[in-house]
Amino acid sequence: MKKWKKLLRCFFAVILFGITAFLAVNGYVRITSKAEMASIDTLKEEDEKADAVIVLGAQVKADGSPSAMLRERLDTGIEIYKEGLTDRIIMSGDHGSDDYDEVNAMKDYAIEKGVPSEHIFMDHAGFSTYESMYRAKEIFQAGKLIVVTQQYHLYRAVYDARAMGLEARGVACDTAVYSGDMYRKLREMAAIAKDVGYSVLKPEPSCLGEPIPVTGNGDVTNDRLETGRDSILMAEEPERS
Repeated sequence: MKKWKKLLRCFFAVILFGITAFLAVNGYVRITSKAEMASIDTLKEEDEKADAVIVLGAQVKADGSPSAMLRERLDTGIEIYKEGLTDRIIMSGDHGSDDYDEVNAMKDYAIEKGVPSEHIFMDHAGFSTYESMYRAKEIFQAGKLIVVTQQYHLYRAVYDARAMGLEARGVACDTAVYSGDMYRKLREMAAIAKDVGYSVLKPEPSCLGEPIPVTGNGDVTNDRLETGRDSILMAEEPERS
């Protein structure tokens, strides 16, 4: 009986330690990332231009149009671009299959809002926040980013960017509370713990490839020809626009 009591105490001690470590990791990421968050007005006052604003993908509808949550992110990213804080946008999202495509929906939306196609880079393999930041540095050769997503997600996004050695500032885009908000926040806590591990081990993302410098022409990332857009299909050499 004493043996079982001892085992039970050890079991609960391990559980308690795990919960404490889990909460501590989340707290650390939130505290360190919060210092790098700013409003668009604050960034304008600082008057330091970024290599790009990276807009992180979210769900697109069955008809291929951005969801309300994704439109929030896009509108903020486009505003940052139009305020002159950067002259390039990286649209990073999931385009892992022919029938689901976040990044073309994101680029189309930005073009409709007046952003030149050649200033928009599509990261077709932004399957996770960690992979988006890894690829922003290694593929798109960015050094200084403005990161745009909702507040609950922004802590991890900024942390991942800085863990990759990027200079990153975060801008939250919240204008509404969406259904499933509590579930997303709980899931985000687990994702933070996972990405802290990734930041130490630095595994390669599922897709890499040749560098596509963000200083060049974003149309090199196009994977289709669009009527009336003067697009090019995966050009071999990026050109400075």
